[in-house]
Amino acid sequence: MPSIRPSIITIFLQVILIAHAAGQQKALFRVLAFYTAKNDPAHISFVHEANRWLAQQAASHHFQYDSTNDWNLLNTRHLANYQVVLFLDTRPPDDPAQRAAFEQYVQHGGAWMGFHFAAFALTPSTYPQNWDWYHNTFLGSGQYAGNTWRPTSAVLRVENKKHPVTKHLPVTFTAAPNEWYKWKNDLRKNKDIQILLSIDSTSFPLGTGPKPHEIWHSGYYPVVWTNNKYKMLYINMGHNDIDYENKTNKELSFQFDNKEYCRLVLDGLFWLAGKNK
Repeated sequence: MPSIRPSIITIFLQVILIAHAAGQQKALFRVLAFYTAKNDPAHISFVHEANRWLAQQAASHHFQYDSTNDWNLLNTRHLANYQVVLFLDTRPPDDPAQRAAFEQYVQHGGAWMGFHFAAFALTPSTYPQNWDWYHNTFLGSGQYAGNTWRPTSAVLRVENKKHPVTKHLPVTFTAAPNEWYKWKNDLRKNKDIQILLSIDSTSFPLGTGPKPHEIWHSGYYPVVWTNNKYKMLYINMGHNDIDYENKTNKELSFQFDNKEYCRLVLDGLFWLAGKNK
């Protein structure tokens, strides 16, 4: 009597391949996040928190989430596998090839979401403003011009309630503690920039110092915006509160404990990917 083992093995392999293909088809879109997680404890905390939360959301909402600290993967061939790229805690290093690959990616329809320090640039500093296209054309914000300290909550105001990223948010809400940035360029004067969230005036004074310039008493401060020429979304919130004073580096707050923030990021991902939840 002939053996049936080869047939069973063949059928088993076919089932595995079919199941794998079905799993791949279930991914509505694919997201790739880059990070360093090396410097500020608050930024490191946010990276770990974001990776946990985004992986959970990917499982729940049927998209693929991959993250890496290998910036060599910021190349044209690898980026072609993903619809959305995230910068969790910085911009690409000073590598012309990586920067060129990213610019080509977004200019050809690839989508991007960046958090907090991903927009930072200051000359002179370790992160100088030496990438004009990224900071002035793409982000529109130009150089960093200051921040609040220490990390504190702020009331945020939705500037465009009809936008897919903000339509599910209340007109105002309180964000988790954050280090808030201001920028050299006035984004209101850039016709390509659409400001989605800004700091509401009820937040002032914002910050506790100890330096006087780290406490804001007035002004207009965009914190979430998009550039209409690209599929992009910048979110300033990405700095958790840390016990710096006692040098324990204990985490005192988390961005994704805030339900409005979670809604903002998730709706932002689906909007960038061109999908409905």
